[in-house]
Amino acid sequence: MAVNVLGGELVDCSHDPLTGFYRDGCCNTGSDDLGVHTVCVVMTAEFLEFSAQVGNDLSTPRPGFAGLVPGDRWCLCASRWQEAHLAGQAPGVVLEATHILTLEWVDADALRAAGVNAAGD
Repeated sequence: MAVNVLGGELVDCSHDPLTGFYRDGCCNTGSDDLGVHTVCVVMTAEFLEFSAQVGNDLSTPRPGFAGLVPGDRWCLCASRWQEAHLAGQAPGVVLEATHILTLEWVDADALRAAGVNAAGD
């Protein structure tokens, strides 16, 4: 059983769009996940624009990837979330669906402050 940042069981982030390093809907991780895709975020227009500006365009569709829109949940790399936080552009975080290993990469207080409920509100 994987653990979330609240100490409980890690819940799914999204199945539509299907997310996670393992594309199982969960922000689980393993030794092969070099990007540490552990932060379940709720996309915002501001974050999508920021991400594109720093070299990771998540909104443009391409083969096998429909592109993300505001409101979509996605397992984001922990280092990208921290970078966005420092730039004032971090999206909200679904804490119940964010893997505990995230805390090795990000500011724990900032992550908790960015928390939204499981419905994304």
